[in-house]
Amino acid sequence: MKFAVAVFPGSNCDIDAYRAMGAVLGQKVEYVWHRATDLSGFDGVILPGGFSYGDYLRPGAIAHFSPLMTSVVRFARGGGIVIGVCNGFQLLTEAGLLPGALLRNRGLTFICDTVHVRVENAGTPFTSRCAAGQVLRLPIAHGDGNYSVDATTLAAMEQKNQVLLRYCSAEGTADDAHNPNGSCANIAGVVNEQGNVAGMMPHPERAAESLLGGTDGLFILGSVVDVLTRRDHESCAC
Repeated sequence: MKFAVAVFPGSNCDIDAYRAMGAVLGQKVEYVWHRATDLSGFDGVILPGGFSYGDYLRPGAIAHFSPLMTSVVRFARGGGIVIGVCNGFQLLTEAGLLPGALLRNRGLTFICDTVHVRVENAGTPFTSRCAAGQVLRLPIAHGDGNYSVDATTLAAMEQKNQVLLRYCSAEGTADDAHNPNGSCANIAGVVNEQGNVAGMMPHPERAAESLLGGTDGLFILGSVVDVLTRRDHESCAC
């Protein structure tokens, strides 16, 4: 099993993602430059946080035209596992792989903090180690994390269990007092209809070692490893 960590000009969480998947979770991992076009041989793709192309125009607006993203879209539509964190989440919405958009934080300031999020759907490749309603403590660092979606799309997402994570209190209460950026319905992460593409503003790769202040990020990253490990075993059995 091998993971690709995308690298764009301006990525700054690629090293964190590489370490979390490699040194912590013991997986094969490789950096993939934004001009690359071949994702064959990879089982999962991570689009890391940062400021791809300097966030010019808006976050992810330029990066989604990169050669690599053409391959990421093809990989995702073929059932491949893709997770986008922070700038990677923004990029997935720009590429049309996830619904909605990430707007400026309602306070118009950059937020660097640690927040609580509630797992809304534990039946995805990204949350299989979690229980529905479980509260995770994860860091955030963004200026454009205000998730926005129209009411009709949101209703459909709720019905299809596409809301993955919601900002909440330590006890699991999701209300405006615990919404750091103004996101619609306190949404911190979503998944596509097929369940193989996820985006989230919190950084699981920055919560993968106790030295960093917590290991709740392993519930998410470890879930991906578990699911792909099962896939490998099933394919070998065939």
